[in-house]
Amino acid sequence: MTYNRTAKYRHFTGKDGPAVCSFKHGNVTVDLQVFGECRPASDGLTDTGLFTIVNKVTMSPSLARSAPSELNHWWTQLRFRLQNKKGWNEMLDETFLLHTKNINDIPLFYAAKTNSVGCIKKLLSSSSTNIFERGALGETALHVAVMNDNMDAAVALMEGAPELINEPMTSDLFQGVTPLHIAVVNQNINLVHQLISRGGDAATPRVTGLYFRKRIGGLLYYGEHVLSFAACAGNEDIISMVIDAGASTRVQDYRGNTVLHILVLQPNKTTACQAMDLIMSRDAELDHPLPLDMVPNYRGLTTFKLAAKEGNTVAFQHLVNKRKIVQWSLGPLTSNLFDLTEIDSWADDMSVLELIVGSHQREARRILEVTPVRQLVSLKWNLYGKHYFRLLMLLYLLYIGTFTLCCSYRPLKAAPENYTQSDMDKTIKVQKTLKESYQTHKDSLRLVGEIISVLGALVILLLEIPDIIRVGAKRYFGQTALGGPFHVILISYACLVVLLCVFRVCQ
Repeated sequence: MTYNRTAKYRHFTGKDGPAVCSFKHGNVTVDLQVFGECRPASDGLTDTGLFTIVNKVTMSPSLARSAPSELNHWWTQLRFRLQNKKGWNEMLDETFLLHTKNINDIPLFYAAKTNSVGCIKKLLSSSSTNIFERGALGETALHVAVMNDNMDAAVALMEGAPELINEPMTSDLFQGVTPLHIAVVNQNINLVHQLISRGGDAATPRVTGLYFRKRIGGLLYYGEHVLSFAACAGNEDIISMVIDAGASTRVQDYRGNTVLHILVLQPNKTTACQAMDLIMSRDAELDHPLPLDMVPNYRGLTTFKLAAKEGNTVAFQHLVNKRKIVQWSLGPLTSNLFDLTEIDSWADDMSVLELIVGSHQREARRILEVTPVRQLVSLKWNLYGKHYFRLLMLLYLLYIGTFTLCCSYRPLKAAPENYTQSDMDKTIKVQKTLKESYQTHKDSLRLVGEIISVLGALVILLLEIPDIIRVGAKRYFGQTALGGPFHVILISYACLVVLLCVFRVCQ
């Protein structure tokens, strides 16, 4: 997903670092520090030319939610849209512009942004200063200081107003975000240490704002808890610090996703795997009866199954390697034993093989090339699949052959002399009536073939329709692994045969 914004500027610096830009929206002009890539727009540069800020975040498509959280999510979105009555991107632009304007207009916020410790102390000592004043995002002055990585300003605010340490943002977009959430995402280890040492809660705060929900078009999905934010950032020192501060490794968000589930959905797969190892090792120290990677979300998907469904081959291979047992090793030769739990479909209705076949993601098919899935599929094909396929092919050819013979020897009789008055009509035979069609021994043989054809068509419909209902027509006919174009032809044929039988009987 690429999120683009275009605005007028006066000055910007750096290609990948912060860009200091001046935005103009109506009669409001604000200075904005943006992190991203700044490049000239296609229409060229002028003194007040255009540039485009491109923030790129890759996210996986949305997973289905549990019923209560689904209703709550859509109700929150509907209420938010009704209040704003604008498009999502337009609303975000105006909110962030207002956020920047408020920072410049509110003295305490501006002092926090500019890291002015002296001004902060004077403002905090003034009786007219409201330390709980909120900005457009529902943020406090401490949020502003942490967002700008201003260590001195943040420490001054924590010393002068310790009540702000665990204060969350209150807007619908950023509901629940605490300064600690921001510090761990920014990977500012010194600020994280200061917040935790001064009473920052690493266990209970939950981010429920719409901006951080797993949604189509969403820019990021870091879960809800401080630990999941830290894990997605990938700094191992901060992860350990947050766990030592009391964060549970088994927290789950509104989808039931654990930290490991959320890591599977992150674009930086290598960093995610390293964070997985650390969190799983810390969780193993607590001797839980069920390993963390076996904890399912509300859809019944473990971390292993989610990696397969999303086509994350890096995370899937990593988890497979953690479960394998090295049997013996001799020079370049190594014998490994792989745990097929969750992979084989023998005793699991939602196995990895089932998820791969039914996944929307094309990348999920690449899991079939990963050891031991490739060997398992090959073994199943050689033991069962090819024999089953040959049997079905033989039955299909016999069935189509029977239907073809019935059509070739359909009951016909010579056309009556007065059948037509047109000289252009060369009809020499016409269809027999139903009563005339089944009188001879040859007719009886054809009747057997016709019965087989109709019963076969009914069997095809009875076998195909439940699968269509189970996975949906769009997926069933759109994916070759589930059905594809051949099944469109097969179902159409079966329906036509049944209709032909009905028309013939009603003749």
